Amino acid sequence: MNSVADLMQGMGRSARAAARILAFASAAQKNRALLASASALRGARSTILAANEGDVREAGSGLSGALLDRLLLDDSRVEAMARGLESIAEARDPIGARLAEWSRPNGMLIQRVCVPLGVIGIIYESRPNVTADAGALCLKSGNAVILRGGSESARSNAAIHACLQEGLSAAGLPAACIQWVPTTDRAAVGHMLTDMAEHIDVIVPRGGKSLISRVQKDARVPVIGHLEGVCHVYVDRGADLEMAKRIVVNAKMRRTGVCGSAETLLIDQACVPTHLAPLVRTLLDVGCEVRGDEVTADVDPRVKSATEQDWYSEYLDAIIAVRVVDGISAAIAHIGQYGSQHTECIVTSDPATAEQFLHEVDSAIVLHNASTQFADGAEFGMGAEIGISTDKFHARGPVGVEQLTSYKYVVRGSGQIRA
Repeated sequence: MNSVADLMQGMGRSARAAARILAFASAAQKNRALLASASALRGARSTILAANEGDVREAGSGLSGALLDRLLLDDSRVEAMARGLESIAEARDPIGARLAEWSRPNGMLIQRVCVPLGVIGIIYESRPNVTADAGALCLKSGNAVILRGGSESARSNAAIHACLQEGLSAAGLPAACIQWVPTTDRAAVGHMLTDMAEHIDVIVPRGGKSLISRVQKDARVPVIGHLEGVCHVYVDRGADLEMAKRIVVNAKMRRTGVCGSAETLLIDQACVPTHLAPLVRTLLDVGCEVRGDEVTADVDPRVKSATEQDWYSEYLDAIIAVRVVDGISAAIAHIGQYGSQHTECIVTSDPATAEQFLHEVDSAIVLHNASTQFADGAEFGMGAEIGISTDKFHARGPVGVEQLTSYKYVVRGSGQIRA
C-alpha cells in the first residue's frame, strides 16, 4: 500500500466482501470460530501478556491511572476474554429470526426478519479487551468489522487479533471478517469517519470524551455510543444504611475508570441525620475524595466544597460529588439537569418510591438497590458488549449481539396487485 488512504480503502473493500459471506454463515460455523478463538487466546496467554507488558512500559506515566487500568492485562483478564467469547457462542443467534409476522386481508403474509447491519467500524482507546469482545460480537451478529485501537495498546491488540484470525481460519471464514488496522497513524481514524461511507455502515466509538466528540461530529455514517457517563446514586429516606454503604462504595470505587462508575451521590434531606455522615466518612475512609454542597461540607473537614461544574463532571477517578436533595422529585430533577442519560441507581426499601424513580428517570439503565457498576453487557447476560449507548435511536444501553442487527420485511404473496 502506498498510503494510509490506500490501506483503509483496501480494508473497506475486503470488509464489504466478507460481510456478504458472513451474513449467510450458519450459527454453527460462527460458533466454531468463536470457540476456536477462545482456545487460541488461552494458548497465547504468555504472548498476549508479554505484548501488553510492552504497551504498559511504553505508556509509562503518559496515561492517567484510569487509562492505565484499562490498558493492563493479567491472567484473569485474558481468561475473562476467553470466557466472554464462549458466552457469546452460547447466546442465541439472532440472524434470520422472525421478529414479527402478520397477514393482510388480501392474503399477503408479512414478516419482519432480523439481519446484520453489514460492516461496523470500531474506534477505541486503551482497552485491549475490546479487540476480543467487539470482534466476537460482530462475528456472532453476522457483521464484518474494522477495529482501530489506540496506539497505546497496539502490541496487545495485534496479539489478540491474531487469536481471532486463528478462530476464523478454523471455521473456514474469511480473515477479513475481523480486521485490525495495523497502523498507529491517526489519519486512519479520519478516513474511517469521512472517506469510507461506501464501506462502513455504522461507527462505534469507545474511549475518552475527545475521541467520542470527534467521532460524533465528523462521522458520515451513523454512530452508536455515549459521550459521558455521569452516573448517580440516590439514597432515599427509605434506604437501609448498611446496604447504602455497600452500594455507594462499590458504585464509586470498584473500578473508578469505567463508564458505569458513580460520579454523584444524592442523599434525601429526610435521612441526613442518620445517613449523610456515615456515607461520607465511609467514602473518605476508603480513599475517595468527596466534593460536597454546604450541608455535606459540614460533616467532615476532609470534604471539599463542590462547584457547579462538579455536578456535570465525569471524574473517572476516586472523586465523587455529594449533594443533599429534597426527596425523590428533586433527585430526579437533578439527574435530568446534570446527568448524561447513562446509568442511575436508587437505594430504598420503599417499593412505590423505587417504581417512581425507575419510571421517571430517563436514562439508558436504571437500577434499584444495585451498584451502577452492573452497567455492563456481560453482567446483563449478553456475554460481552461493544459499549453502552445513550442514544435513543437503534440501540440503547449495553450494545450486544442483538443490538448490532437491523431487520427487513419479507412479504409473501400469491399474485396480489395494488388497485
